[in-house]
Amino acid sequence: MVDFSLTPDQESLRELARKFARSEMAPHAAEVDRNGRFPEEIYRKAWELGLMNLNVPAEYGGTGLGLFDQCLIVEELAYACAGMTTSIIANCLALEPIILGATPEQKDRWLKPFCADYHLASFCLTEPSGGSDAAALKTRARRSGDEYILTGEKCFITNAPHAALFTVFATLDPALRHKGITAFVVPRESAGLLPGREEEKMGHRASATSTVRFEEVRVPATDRLGAEGEGFALAMRTLDQTRTPIGAMATGISQAALDLAARYALQRTTFGKPIAEHQAIQAKLATMAQQLTASRLLTWLAAWTIDRGARGTLESSIAKCFSSDAALRVADEAIQTFGGYGYMKEYPVEKLLRDAKLTQIYEGANEIQRIVTARELLKRYA
Repeated sequence: MVDFSLTPDQESLRELARKFARSEMAPHAAEVDRNGRFPEEIYRKAWELGLMNLNVPAEYGGTGLGLFDQCLIVEELAYACAGMTTSIIANCLALEPIILGATPEQKDRWLKPFCADYHLASFCLTEPSGGSDAAALKTRARRSGDEYILTGEKCFITNAPHAALFTVFATLDPALRHKGITAFVVPRESAGLLPGREEEKMGHRASATSTVRFEEVRVPATDRLGAEGEGFALAMRTLDQTRTPIGAMATGISQAALDLAARYALQRTTFGKPIAEHQAIQAKLATMAQQLTASRLLTWLAAWTIDRGARGTLESSIAKCFSSDAALRVADEAIQTFGGYGYMKEYPVEKLLRDAKLTQIYEGANEIQRIVTARELLKRYA
């Protein structure tokens, strides 16, 4: 029997995230967006409350939450500020390859410090010339005795200017494509690891993003994740896990947009009555509510599927793609509801549109999600 009710523990978890989002994040959202400021004091508070490292198992000091519970948290945080949320949950992405592919000794060495103290980590897959073609990596990993030497550059790396640890994907030989990709864990203090300047972004401006260069960086073979050539599969398994929370983030943006638009429509008066009484506005609000509800349910389905032990590639791709497309449409309709005021930075809805756009791009662009969805779907008919 399908049951959409939350357990008391889940309600409590959602309320914790909601309270933090509304009291700690929302009051600063406009300022950090305007100034492109990285509000590390807020991220430290999130860590103190257990709102970071959500996927780290309890035996290593984490909360060990399932994906459904993670999505409840992410939606509430994104309601207040998607940019801050990106930096708060980036550790989940960077640490997931360790959770999936590390030995017990490696997990003990890398995961426990992140739960014992505040640290940030970065996931280094995307490259300037590769984009969505993750198998076309040019960052090289050359074996030299008991070490590997990494040379190359990654781009669009979340939290890189502040990260203490980097999960890096490099290739033994570009000609091998995905069969040559290998994963490594590289500490920030490694000689030759050089984060670049912070990017000036359209949205998610509270989150720091930069390139990362690897100039003859020496990595002990003991810091390799899995065997040589297993990195591509590990990256794809990681994205299957972390894609669904992007659907939750987009859902949070949509909920914020709908709430703002509905409240404004009840207050704004034209032709002698609130614009909420005009059918044109009612149609907009109804469509926004439909998109929001479908986004949440698709995200919950994907998270529930993965929590039950399935890989969930199809479900997570659908949830991420639909929810992020919906967030952009809902934010756009919110601006239209506000009219000219919606276009002004004095009002919060234009930020939602800018933040929504990124959810269509990262964790696999939506064009790729449609390809993944079609491939997974056709397997069921083959």
